[in-house]
Amino acid sequence: MTRDEMFRIEKDGFVASLILNRAKQHNAMTFEFFDELKKIFDEFDQDPEVRVIIIKAEGKTFTAGLDLVAANELLGDGSAYHREWFKGKVRGFQDAISALEKCSKPVIAAIHGKCIGGGIDLTSACDVRMASSDAVFSIRETRIGIVADVGTLQRVPYIIGYGWFRLLALTGRDFNAEQALRMGYITQLCESRDELYGEAHNLAVEIADLPPMTVQGVKEIINYSRDMGVYPGLEYVAQKNAAIIPNDDMLEAVAAFMEKRAPKFTGR
Repeated sequence: MTRDEMFRIEKDGFVASLILNRAKQHNAMTFEFFDELKKIFDEFDQDPEVRVIIIKAEGKTFTAGLDLVAANELLGDGSAYHREWFKGKVRGFQDAISALEKCSKPVIAAIHGKCIGGGIDLTSACDVRMASSDAVFSIRETRIGIVADVGTLQRVPYIIGYGWFRLLALTGRDFNAEQALRMGYITQLCESRDELYGEAHNLAVEIADLPPMTVQGVKEIINYSRDMGVYPGLEYVAQKNAAIIPNDDMLEAVAAFMEKRAPKFTGR
């Protein structure tokens, strides 16, 4: 399966949209999906013309999660060799989802319809999540005899807290967009898909208009501080600012303020 059969990429200024493009298959995730996802985000990370990424999807479903037909290959013969192969495949899936979080550019998920199983893995690795009113979420792995293993159990507690998270992970029950908003899993609820895409684009442009080196530094420090703790995070941000101050964008911000004009940031 080729990249174009799974994804479509659109660019508008400094904003790139990655569109899941297997609508007839409910945007289910195949092995090739994970391989290409990592490659795409590595490319976004290296592209100076991309400052913010939006993830959205074609069809009625954002994603049904892992393609269970393709995943049948994971069952294997129970041999030690197969179990090691299986572990390697899971680590590859993990690396693909982690590529969103490790990407220096902010990632916005614009979610509509069902976002199931692997969809939670995918969206929990994004920096911002917003949804339309028809969105439905589920950590569905619990209901099909699988321990979620591609990031949900590690990331979602930091987003919604352990109380709600344990309930949802242990039951695998559905939760709707309004519940997701109350929990804090999404930060904005839109009435329609058109409104969702408009609001996601507006947010992306707002971020893209800021100094890109600073925005990327903020994302880096947020992730580092979450993983390493408060005091290592303080030390790291001190080193980070010592390395990037002064810079052209900072000088441009001051000049624009003094001259009462909009700043134009270059990422230098």
